[in-house]
Amino acid sequence: MIRTVGRVLPIVIASLLIVNPAYATDGYFLTGYGTKQQGQGGAGVAKPADSLAGATNPAGLILVGNRFDIGLTLFRPDRSATITNNGLLGSFTSYDGNRAKNFELPELGYSLQYRPKLALGVAIYGNGGLDTSYTKPIGLFGSTRGGVDLEQVFISPTAAYKAGAHNSFGIAANISIQRFSAEGLQYFASLSSDPENLTNTGQSYAAGGGVRVGWLGELKKAVSVGATYQSRTYMSKFHSYRGLFAEHGGFDVPANFAGGAAVKLGSKVTLLYDEERILYGQVKSIANTLSSTSQLGTDNGPGFGWHDINVAKAGIDYDVNPSLTVRGGYNHGGVPFDSSQTFFNILAPAVTKDHLHVGATWASNSAKEISFAYRASCKIPGKRCSFRLRRHFDSP
Repeated sequence: MIRTVGRVLPIVIASLLIVNPAYATDGYFLTGYGTKQQGQGGAGVAKPADSLAGATNPAGLILVGNRFDIGLTLFRPDRSATITNNGLLGSFTSYDGNRAKNFELPELGYSLQYRPKLALGVAIYGNGGLDTSYTKPIGLFGSTRGGVDLEQVFISPTAAYKAGAHNSFGIAANISIQRFSAEGLQYFASLSSDPENLTNTGQSYAAGGGVRVGWLGELKKAVSVGATYQSRTYMSKFHSYRGLFAEHGGFDVPANFAGGAAVKLGSKVTLLYDEERILYGQVKSIANTLSSTSQLGTDNGPGFGWHDINVAKAGIDYDVNPSLTVRGGYNHGGVPFDSSQTFFNILAPAVTKDHLHVGATWASNSAKEISFAYRASCKIPGKRCSFRLRRHFDSP
């Protein structure tokens, strides 16, 4: 199995850096990590499902055993913007942001029960992202087709330790790589501290790191609870866009924390519930508002005006038989900006609040399984949705 991981891992990392992710998200974070977790509304702090546990609660890795998981997300979002009652553009102007239509995102997890009380592993996944690719220039923004593309990849080596009969603790080092590009913002040049590094400068990369820690406890035989905290991930600058983002191209990944519970009802049904808070307000390039009088790119330059949000995730697992498990879930997150910040968020319209999730896993007798999940926006059914197909391989 280790040889298989060695062959697949470089391919997954390269794929994550090549594809253009755009997600049904909580802000710009994914609603959950791993196909099984996606099928249950993104909940999973207190019930690890597979070797991507390090992306949610590292302590859960102690419970998943020896696994190798590889998955693929297929996503077809619907992005658009409408400007109304504007003296320069007229009473109604609509913009289609779907020049790029289809997106694919791979993920990989590996876990090893190194000792009875110690598990080791690694998770490689897209943490989140945004993509708008408008089919024409945005009249108030610039002279070429507008849009942005943000991609965040996490590589998370993970360790989990079981302390006594009922408690486990885990830690994951988050090694992050980001890629960003923007186009069609020429009309902001007079507001920028560095107009040459404002727009249409191609892809810019940044790297950095942080940490995630977690705890998982068993209160009773049928009840487990968990908690997790991910630190702010400090990133290098997007130098090619130091005239756009505050702090001369800074774009750190915000901290977040969550708690959850899982309750088993009999032998077949498990109920899950998580509460998460994402601290978008701590990163200036994300949180600074348009009311800032500073130039774009300066320490206090304007940003997207995002604030912290709370996310609620509820799910259910039902074991139909030893080979088949079905899932469902609901995810609700707040819109990260208010109406006064709508203008700049035409570039990053993260306004989907409610998501319905369904999924299933079929396990064969040969220690292999196939899982899938489907996710759709409640407001626009069939428009903002993703389909995840994932195959899991156990060690012989």
